Amino acid sequence: MSPYLAEFLGTALLILLGCGTNANGSLKKTYGSGGWGWIVTTTGWAVAVFIPAMIFHSASGAHFNPALTIGLAAAGKFNWALVPGYAGAQLAGGIVGGILVWIHFKTHFDESEPGSQLGVFSTGPAIPNTTFNLISEIIGTFVLVFTLSVPNGSQFGGFFTYAVILSIGIALGGTTGYAINPARDLGPRIAHAIVPIKGKGGSNWGYAWIPVIGPIIGGIIGALVGAAIFPG
Repeated sequence: MSPYLAEFLGTALLILLGCGTNANGSLKKTYGSGGWGWIVTTTGWAVAVFIPAMIFHSASGAHFNPALTIGLAAAGKFNWALVPGYAGAQLAGGIVGGILVWIHFKTHFDESEPGSQLGVFSTGPAIPNTTFNLISEIIGTFVLVFTLSVPNGSQFGGFFTYAVILSIGIALGGTTGYAINPARDLGPRIAHAIVPIKGKGGSNWGYAWIPVIGPIIGGIIGALVGAAIFPG
């Protein structure tokens, strides 16, 4: 399989299952409506990363995240020539995954309160503060990319990735919703902007740069620190 196709399909599946977790817990008249807590949400997102990682790791390395791809390239552990194709496939997968969530939950989106649907697709700050929201995304993504740079972790495959994502969500995710992945936030945010959701409101583009730039910065730092501690 082409690594670009693997990154596209893997990211689309990640978003379908991850944003689907959000939708099932927050939209009106689903069986999960109102019953979701933060533990269920973070577990759902961790599983959403784990499943495509297990499927597509051998084809592409299962990045599904431009911050990880760029970080690894900056640390000399990934070919820069492949970065545009990987990032493009990841973003496209994020958009398609978001559209699939809308299709699946179409009737429930229509039943929900106007302007309440954006949280299904993209992240946002619990307390808006540009500086500290950016720092939160940098720290969360640093943890993600740094821990994935640990050689001993790779022997556990997707289970290690699952544990890392779950821990970041539980420990650090409550400030911004822990995008820690530009494709995870920007792709579904674009999907929200283009699908015809009843009373959907705006897509909060004023905030959208933070879950893109923050993870890229954090990913580069995490990969560089990881490469310095675990060379080779």
